[in-house]
Amino acid sequence: MLTGLALIVAIGAQNAFVLRQGIRREHIGAVVLVCMAGDALLIVGGTAGIGALVTQFPGVLEVLRWAGAAYLLWFAVRSFLAAARPSALTEQSPRSRNSVIATTAALTFLNPHVYLDTVVLLGSLANQQGPGLRWTFAAGAVAGSVLWFTALGYGARALARVLASPRTWRWIDAAIGVLMVVLAVRLVLH
Repeated sequence: MLTGLALIVAIGAQNAFVLRQGIRREHIGAVVLVCMAGDALLIVGGTAGIGALVTQFPGVLEVLRWAGAAYLLWFAVRSFLAAARPSALTEQSPRSRNSVIATTAALTFLNPHVYLDTVVLLGSLANQQGPGLRWTFAAGAVAGSVLWFTALGYGARALARVLASPRTWRWIDAAIGVLMVVLAVRLVLH
């Protein structure tokens, strides 16, 4: 569980989006569920041996790298535009459930690092535990994901009144925009 948490807790586009949706109090259950299900699917896949398949076809990660970088840059532009004209987060027009789920899925599955962290790294670590404990290790990593996304999403929801002012969101949106640009550049360069 601790290994899973160590990889999942790092700030990134997905965590920033979960935080934002929690503060907006908008479809947070669906967002948390998509994040948890995505991690569980990838961790179980890695434990089942899909990591070997991913390493045999590095072209898949290359496509994901460029698609992920483009998506992160688009997300950065949206964040910078929001920072330029801030409003209280709760005053912004609501997004449809399907739009929020699609964005969550894109932020989850277009990130090549998620495959390296969950499928390759956690899958390899799970398989090093031996046949008797590999699924216990995987279950612990999945439990870490469930714990993190639940705490992040619903914790943000609980702090919504404190964090929802236009001034606060100007800074948060600007910081998210910068973070997305840095992540996109890192994806392209590495």
